[in-house]
Amino acid sequence: MSRVEHEAGQDRFVVRMDDGEAELSYLERSGRVLDLVHTFVPPEGRGQGVGDALVREAIEYAKANDYRLRPSCPFVRNWLEDHPEEAEVFVTGR
Repeated sequence: MSRVEHEAGQDRFVVRMDDGEAELSYLERSGRVLDLVHTFVPPEGRGQGVGDALVREAIEYAKANDYRLRPSCPFVRNWLEDHPEEAEVFVTGR
């Protein structure tokens, strides 16, 4: 797997793959919140930890830059259920 890149100008974290790009897209909200809204991983990368790598990169970015994350994307919400140790960086509600 290629490394995760943060494309801030396009509001996404991305992994380039042979059959396309995997991405975790976000919207920046007031109060230094990144709303994680959509995750896509091409078929080649599914089950290979690509989605996990995207979420972990978003978490590291948030921690390093004093952001909180909102898990609007169903994939991210499910990931968070499996990784409650990362809950402190997430906000819920609107």
